[in-house]
Amino acid sequence: MRKIILLTTLALLTACGKNADKIGEASTVFNLLGKNDRIEIEAFDDPDVRGVSCFLSYAKKGGLKETVNLEEDASDASVSCVQTAPVITYSENAVSKPRQVFKRNASFAFKSLQIVRYYDPKRKAFAYMVYSDKIIEGSPKNSLSALSCYSTARATPPSAASSPANNIQHIGACEISA
Repeated sequence: MRKIILLTTLALLTACGKNADKIGEASTVFNLLGKNDRIEIEAFDDPDVRGVSCFLSYAKKGGLKETVNLEEDASDASVSCVQTAPVITYSENAVSKPRQVFKRNASFAFKSLQIVRYYDPKRKAFAYMVYSDKIIEGSPKNSLSALSCYSTARATPPSAASSPANNIQHIGACEISA
């Protein structure tokens, strides 16, 4: 039974973060055997906020332990989220509660790197926080990226089809539905 639970947990952790695209990497420590220690960079789109993409950099341990999948990566990571479309569209109901938008396994079994999105309805802004955790003890290291509807101007004026009658609010670069 214990073996089944461990295998299920590993399968779930391995499946997370599959929607990210690897952008690049930078070697930090040479290892004679196995891959070098490095910083990897990935990008992914927020699943609930169309027009927002996040870029994540994190430390990745190489060497022989990585070759046999027994490494434990450092808790160092950074995130930056930006507008990547002319208009950002989202539903306030869908983003009102914090949501994990990214998760990656950072060790053999019990450590993960996560990004959680928070929404500030008063400022019409999003905060994306990256941190790592373990079942027993996590790390206080974290990084935050914030993006506001007011930070960029709308590329095109709102269309006649998007009107208050359709319950869509236009704020800066955002189209917000209830």
